Amino acid sequence: MHVVIMGCGRLGSTLAQSLDGRGHQVAVIDQNADAFRRLGPNFGGITVNGIGFDRDVLRAAGIERADAFAAVSSGDNSNIISARLARETFGVSRVVARIYDAKRAQVYERLGIPTIATIRWAADRMFRFLVPESHNEVFRDPTSVVSIIEVPLHSDWVGRPVKSLEDGTGARVAYLMRFGVGALAQPSTVLQDGDQVFMLVTDETVGRVMDIAGRAGNEGH
Repeated sequence: MHVVIMGCGRLGSTLAQSLDGRGHQVAVIDQNADAFRRLGPNFGGITVNGIGFDRDVLRAAGIERADAFAAVSSGDNSNIISARLARETFGVSRVVARIYDAKRAQVYERLGIPTIATIRWAADRMFRFLVPESHNEVFRDPTSVVSIIEVPLHSDWVGRPVKSLEDGTGARVAYLMRFGVGALAQPSTVLQDGDQVFMLVTDETVGRVMDIAGRAGNEGH
C-alpha cells in the first residue's frame, strides 16, 4: 500500500514508522521540516515539507496513487480539509482524520469521513480505569459513542431466541461465547444456559439494557 500521512507529530510519526516497518510505502507531510526528525534514521519513506491541504504538496506525496490517507496534524480544520481533498478530489478510498472536537467528529462521520475524536476517547478510557463500571466493556469505538459490553442474562431468557432479547432491550447482540467459542448469533438462535452475551450499546442505553436483560419474568416468556 501507498499511504500518505499529513502531520508528523507523535501520532503521525509513530503511524508512519509502523507502516514503514511493515513494508508499506509511506509519505509524510508536515509544515515543519524539523518534525521529520521524529521518524528516525531508519525510516524508508519520503517526507514532503508543506501544507497538507495544498494540492501540489499532496501530489508530491503521491496522493494520486495513494491507497490510504491519514490526517493527524494538531489542527481540526486542517485535518478535515485535507481529508476531504483526499476523498473527494483525489478519490482515495481509505481516509481517516484525527479530530479533537467530538461534535465536529460526529458531523464528519455523517459525511463519510471516519474520525478519531482523541480527547473524548482518551478521557472516556481514563474515566473507566478510574471508576470501575458494573459491566464488562470489551470494545468502544474511536468516537466513544458505541460500545460492546457483556450482558449477564437472567435465567428466564434461556430457551428464548436472540430476537426476543433484542426486541426486549432495543439493542443488538454483537456475538455470543458458547462453550468458550465465539459465535455470531442469528435472530433465531436460541439462548442456552451458560451463554455469554455481548451487546452493542451507548452510554444512554446501557442501563436500560442491563436492567431488562437481568430482570426475571420478562414479558412474552
